[in-house]
Amino acid sequence: MPAPVKKSPSALLVAIAFLTVYLVWGSTYLFIRIAVQHFPPMIMGSMRFIIAGLLMFIWCLIRGEKLFSIQTIIPAAICGLFILFIGNGAVIWSEQYLSSSLVAVLVGAAPVWFVLLDKPNWKENFANKEVLFGMVIGFIGVGLLFGENALKAIGRVDSKTQIIALCILIAGSISWCAGSLYSKYKSKGSSNAVNTTWQMLSAGLFFFVASLIHNEWSNFNYTQVSTTGWLALLYLVIFGSLAGYSAYIWLFQVRPAVQVSTYAYVNPVVAVILGVLVLSENITIIQVVGLCIILSGVFLINLAKYRQQLKINNEAKSL
Repeated sequence: MPAPVKKSPSALLVAIAFLTVYLVWGSTYLFIRIAVQHFPPMIMGSMRFIIAGLLMFIWCLIRGEKLFSIQTIIPAAICGLFILFIGNGAVIWSEQYLSSSLVAVLVGAAPVWFVLLDKPNWKENFANKEVLFGMVIGFIGVGLLFGENALKAIGRVDSKTQIIALCILIAGSISWCAGSLYSKYKSKGSSNAVNTTWQMLSAGLFFFVASLIHNEWSNFNYTQVSTTGWLALLYLVIFGSLAGYSAYIWLFQVRPAVQVSTYAYVNPVVAVILGVLVLSENITIIQVVGLCIILSGVFLINLAKYRQQLKINNEAKSL
């Protein structure tokens, strides 16, 4: 009996998913910045992902999905740890001390880390001069921004904290990429909804444990949180997690990793615009130059990957 043909996702669904990741995620930097002004960071992360995970859990039950499979839960928990707890947690924590626009620009270097960590494709990536050149340019952009902010922090009372925040942010970005690639190669055999559900629930649990370790609950009073804070959290749950993250994980199952990472082109631009317009954040000329350098490196990396894929497709057609 012939194996069933696996249907390709519709172009419209792929376009909607990319648009969601591009625009919605660009706006989450603003709402995280607002939320951490009203919630302790680990509590905010815990509430965001537990609520989103429970809503996804209910949705999966309604659809009759198979939720309780150890082969699904363990890889999903690992992804939740690296992507959401460490990766997104670094963004949440660092936005207490850094502007949302700067955080978004530094996270925009994600495609550089994708190339470094994508071991199955090392041979073709490191044999390509455009990819290597793009990586070098990306590192220069990250180094420029890191250096500028480290120098500005020197001599300030909170200089040590700001430098630590920069380091944690870069480490979190690397963790995000590692977890995303693990999800692409290891999360098999279950639906996108089930994978996303367990990733969010596990991340929410990690955040909750971290909030207990940091003793955040002893000084937290939910009645003192303003309407603005609750609305920011609600936006992160519905749009950032349920819509944006689900679209991101789904795209990783149906599109190449480097193509999905093109969200790094748009997110920083959206975040910078919103940070300036809504929060009146100052963006320096160095930050603009750093953003342009990083995006140039990302462009070269993705251009090279596009040409590689085009060559493979043409060779397949000629067979």
